[in-house]
Amino acid sequence: MIPRYTRARMGSIWEDQNKFQKWLEVELAACEAMAEEGIIPAEALNNIKERAAFSVERILEIEEETKHDVIAFLTNLEETVGPDSRYIHLGLTSSDILDTSFALQLKEAMEIIIQDVEGLMEVLKRRAFEHKDTVMIGRSHGIHAEPITFGLKLAVWYSEMERNLHRLHHALEMISYGKLSGAVGTFANVSPRVEERACEILGLKPAKISTQIIQRDRHAYYFATLAVLAGSLEKIAVEIRHLQRTEVLEAEEPFSKGQKGSSAMPHKKNPIGSENISGLARLVRTNCLAAMENQALWHERDISHSSVERVIGPDSTILVDFMLNRLTRILEGLVVHPEKMANNLNLTRGLIFSQQVLLKLAQKGVERQRAYAMVQRNALKVWEGEADFKELILADTEIMEYLSPKEVEEIFDLKVHLRYVDHIFKRVFG
Repeated sequence: MIPRYTRARMGSIWEDQNKFQKWLEVELAACEAMAEEGIIPAEALNNIKERAAFSVERILEIEEETKHDVIAFLTNLEETVGPDSRYIHLGLTSSDILDTSFALQLKEAMEIIIQDVEGLMEVLKRRAFEHKDTVMIGRSHGIHAEPITFGLKLAVWYSEMERNLHRLHHALEMISYGKLSGAVGTFANVSPRVEERACEILGLKPAKISTQIIQRDRHAYYFATLAVLAGSLEKIAVEIRHLQRTEVLEAEEPFSKGQKGSSAMPHKKNPIGSENISGLARLVRTNCLAAMENQALWHERDISHSSVERVIGPDSTILVDFMLNRLTRILEGLVVHPEKMANNLNLTRGLIFSQQVLLKLAQKGVERQRAYAMVQRNALKVWEGEADFKELILADTEIMEYLSPKEVEEIFDLKVHLRYVDHIFKRVFG
């Protein structure tokens, strides 16, 4: 099933309402853990859980005066909870709340991205089997090399996305850590047991050790994983763009009824979706660099990472979500032209079998460099437009001293190149 584009769902993770809700969840988890330790009276905990509420508008209004978002948030909670609010944020520092809630947001975003990748893989697998035997030319350096199938190309992409999926799960685990260790990570005003229990309530693990913050190598890994994924998406998009070039036209993006390709040229059908993905991948990579720059902070913490993460958190996750859904739709509707693939396969008039001739001569005892020269002199004639490669081989008396006409015919059989396609598919898909 193709995943539905989840912009609204992904975007809502980063809206103020959800951000402050996550802050509240962290504060409530800390209160509950402290109540279990006897630090907060049970009656106070019940009152806090019952009455704790916030207003985004009120928090922003208070922040205009305090110039501190967490203090503004806590002030608003005081207004709703009353005297028992003195137990909220007890012994904690702002980063206890900010870093733990940021982990919750990144975790929630990654779970969506993982679902997106699984949806993309479903489409890749289905279309790979659809075109398992659709023969086309494989290219190296942009030049015709040897035959492959379009299904193999799709299988390569599937296998890469499988590796991305593994990395995403690891990044999810890497980021799913919280901390309530105080201003410099020493638990001076709250015990490790409170941190452990609060994280358990939140579905996180406690960082083994922290300063005022969770160390930013975790976040760098997370955003680097998104950047690698974006690179894979761009790789596929670039291939689609190449395949849609007029001179190639072996596959093209779906073109809906009423769609226009150019304001000036009515004939145009452009790979705009794939081009869009290529451009957005640059932003995700840039954000990865910013996350890596965040690793080196002053002493136990400074605030230079905070402004960066307020941008790259929503931007990278929303972009990757968008890219995955866009590419999934493109691949689902991708128009494939097997007849054009067959035509292009024959453009070089048999040159794609040159390695098979070389290998056969070597098997017959011809020294490799001599065999190479024998094959190349005929190949160059084909490049110059003289004749068909197989005809030249059959007419080359030196080569035919070692090969029979039947062996030449066998060399120029596509089945030789594609005999392991099923084997490869079993490796990839099981």
